Amino acid sequence: MKEQGFKILWVDDEIDLLKPHIIFLENKGHRLDTAQYAAEALEKIASEDYDVILLDEQMPGMQGLEALEEIKKLKPYLAVVMITKSEEENIMEEAIGKEISDYLIKPINPNEIILSLKKIFQKKNLIARQTTRDYQREFGRIAMEITMAKDAETWAELYKKLSHWAVKMDEIDDEQLLEILEGQLTEANRSFFKFIKENYEDWIQNFGPDDDAPVMSHNLLERYFLPSARQKSMLIIIDNFRYDHWLSISSSVKEMFGTMEEKTYYSILPTATQYARNSLFAGMMPADIKRYYPSLWKDDNEEGGKNLNEPQLLKTFFQRKRIDIDYKFYKILNPDFAERTAKQIKSLQSQDLIVVVYNFVDMISHAKTEMDLIKELASNDKAYRALISTWFENSHLLDIIRTGASQGRQVFITTDHGSINVKRPTKVIGDKETSLNLRYKSGRSLTFEEKHVLACRHPERFKLPSPYVNGTYIFAKEDYFFVYPNNYNYYVRYFENTYQHGGISLQEMIVPFVILR
Repeated sequence: MKEQGFKILWVDDEIDLLKPHIIFLENKGHRLDTAQYAAEALEKIASEDYDVILLDEQMPGMQGLEALEEIKKLKPYLAVVMITKSEEENIMEEAIGKEISDYLIKPINPNEIILSLKKIFQKKNLIARQTTRDYQREFGRIAMEITMAKDAETWAELYKKLSHWAVKMDEIDDEQLLEILEGQLTEANRSFFKFIKENYEDWIQNFGPDDDAPVMSHNLLERYFLPSARQKSMLIIIDNFRYDHWLSISSSVKEMFGTMEEKTYYSILPTATQYARNSLFAGMMPADIKRYYPSLWKDDNEEGGKNLNEPQLLKTFFQRKRIDIDYKFYKILNPDFAERTAKQIKSLQSQDLIVVVYNFVDMISHAKTEMDLIKELASNDKAYRALISTWFENSHLLDIIRTGASQGRQVFITTDHGSINVKRPTKVIGDKETSLNLRYKSGRSLTFEEKHVLACRHPERFKLPSPYVNGTYIFAKEDYFFVYPNNYNYYVRYFENTYQHGGISLQEMIVPFVILR
């Protein structure tokens, strides 16, 4: 890694007096941006990628230590050099405790800054080299685990390991190493598809206490939630939320609670909200929902919202389990309602259970398909994680979790399914009633590439409803997405490198379930 100039943001209310220092640093090859106040700096940090922040400790308004805390929420790994007039030991101890990279005492000499930048660069190099060495040692082990994985638990642990490495590599700038990791994830998804193809029907048909089936959408509440739920609990479902997304926000949540337990479960197929989330709340497979509660289910070819009956489905679950529980259900689709909900929840001290469905991550996923700005902000998995982390740190969801902690609630955070960045198109032909999803299709007369899908020609075997005689479901494997032959090239360009769900991949199927006590 070759040493080069840093992109620096210097935050100081007397920034005009520092012009000679700025020119000196620019002549040394560094790029300088400035801010007079902490609030202005935080806006720039949220929207720009800086290598180093030079932060004045004493400023009008938000002080340096407060600003440091907010910076670390936005960008936990961003290097910050604290500049102070004071040599008070308690200030420096607090700053060091919040993970500053260095500190300087005013008045400062430009050469002191150069020395500090060199120390930071060397530290970054050490971290990068250590990460590279650690991953190189782990590479062969992961490759063997991909080859040897034969059960659901092993696959879950393997995916968690790959996700941890992906998040760890966000800290370093090594494109070659990242490509190798992405290659392993691609190879893992190839083998994972074969595993699902061989085992999924058995899981659905033969699930029992002694079976090898993992916990899945339709038994998640019974297997994970009910045994752990206390009298006062909060269940949060973040739509379209992956395990690596959880890793990117977990540090902001952990500090509010005494203990944390991380689990994973498998989303059912299709890994789409209409199926997976309805199944989660009902505690049964989609075909059973349609059979026993026909008024609460809509098929793909029917008009109207497909997941509007979640509170009623949850009510049926508690009734079947003979559980008398006082609960409130909130479904958050926009920031205004999120703000009102966050305020309302503060008054629900005595409520047994608060259930919150939060749709923001799914909205980002769909916006990436439709908006050029979001396509740029979430151009790859690393950027997608960063965007979700920034949103979460400033979201009403964080306020809701904080309220749950202050009320002494046990908080459960989970999702209905994940998503994958699709790269490869595969042609499909269907009639006008064929479902529109890019990762799965349900229809009567489907023509498709067999090698790119898992085909379910008997939906009852997957316990899926079918409004058609001889209906078929197909699920795209790995990072494929379905495109019709009409205007094929246009739609390939439009949907390529977008985040989709409904198919078979580690990212879509193996999702987090976190218990915070």
